Amino acid sequence: MKKQGPGDDFYTIKALHLLPTQQFSLVVDARCGTGRQTFVLAKELSTLVHAIDTHQPFLNDLTRRAQEAGIDRLIQTHCIDMKDIPATFPQIDLLWSEGAAYSIGFSNALNSWAPAINTGGFLVVSEMAWLHKKVPKVVKEFFQSVYPGMHTNEQICEIAQNAGYQVLETFIKSLLDHPDSSVIDFAADIIKEIKIFHCSEESYGYAFFILQRV
Repeated sequence: MKKQGPGDDFYTIKALHLLPTQQFSLVVDARCGTGRQTFVLAKELSTLVHAIDTHQPFLNDLTRRAQEAGIDRLIQTHCIDMKDIPATFPQIDLLWSEGAAYSIGFSNALNSWAPAINTGGFLVVSEMAWLHKKVPKVVKEFFQSVYPGMHTNEQICEIAQNAGYQVLETFIKSLLDHPDSSVIDFAADIIKEIKIFHCSEESYGYAFFILQRV
């Protein structure tokens, strides 16, 4: 598998281009998996990306594919936990985390990572969020069992500000607005077939948050 989460190159690049600079000395990809977004960061920034994950086979696969693609000089893997980022990388310019912060608690992740990010440095993170106050009962019950601590977009922005970040940009990921027609067709089929998504009324989704350490 090339990816283990809901990420997509289109949205990774979109988030990256929303940053006010593309020059970073130390870039860290938190819980990279097999490195879909790691590849994008390395290619777009042409700088070394430190990819971390706790599953060594994922890192081995990432290393192999980086060598095959001829970009292994731009990717360095580390088998460590996300909570150990501050001790391993104390002066980060760009910390990237797609759909992974929740695994150590979203608020805890932002607070524990803050000391490792240089003042003026950036954190780009995607997180599942409630998008509307009105949520269909079946959707609310589903997420109460799988992610009871899910926040609204507004709450996430408040958490970020309280943790010492300035919210620069935020946007919602929508497969139905994707420029690739095959992705749109796939998403439409899935939404029709899976009751929870069919009944969601767009009440939840993944959102990107582009944050700056202050």
